[in-house]
Amino acid sequence: MARSAMSNSEVLPFELTPPGEVHVRGFLHVPESPSGDGVVLTHGAGANCQSPLLITLATAFSESGTTVLRCDLPFRQLRPHGPPSRGSAERDQHGLLLAVEAMRERLGGRVFLGGHSYGGRQASMLAAAQPGLVAALLLLSYPLHPPKRADQPRTAHFPSLCTPSLFVHGTRDGFGSIQEMRAALELIPVRTDLLVVDRVGHELVSARTKDDVARSIVQAFWRFVAQ
Repeated sequence: MARSAMSNSEVLPFELTPPGEVHVRGFLHVPESPSGDGVVLTHGAGANCQSPLLITLATAFSESGTTVLRCDLPFRQLRPHGPPSRGSAERDQHGLLLAVEAMRERLGGRVFLGGHSYGGRQASMLAAAQPGLVAALLLLSYPLHPPKRADQPRTAHFPSLCTPSLFVHGTRDGFGSIQEMRAALELIPVRTDLLVVDRVGHELVSARTKDDVARSIVQAFWRFVAQ
């Protein structure tokens, strides 16, 4: 058991190993005064749930009274390093589904789902396939297309996405420009918004800016879901 250096929340190892299912593994941030709401956060293709972005963001959410589960996707549990293998998307989405269900069983309030890059893409695909699964999505540095390959958009499921979604994107992100992101959001038939972070790339945060960026994201997210 540990306590965050930035808040009074407890940070507890979390593991769910249902028989015959993929595992859910990560860390649970339990605020001192829980609101009843929860957020599941996951990582990108080259990271894990210990990434600076997820840790700082989970801490900022827990400061607002939100219980947070930051979890490793199943591909990362199988491979400590490297990108997901071809065909892992369905398994990764199932892992997120189990994480959301675990949070719903634990809490009495709303459950939200968020992810960085690849993790956000899998979260959005899961939500498109299962409308109503979560109250809203937080999609960080959504990988709109591979760098320098705008002819390969990753938006086929956007017209089926019926979950309100806040996108957070840096002005120097090679996976999609701000203009491209705004155009892509027009494909989504429900309410969306775009939080633009100036002068940052795909990772969104640096050691110097991570706390300020995380607080800005949390504030923007609560404004978005309150609309």
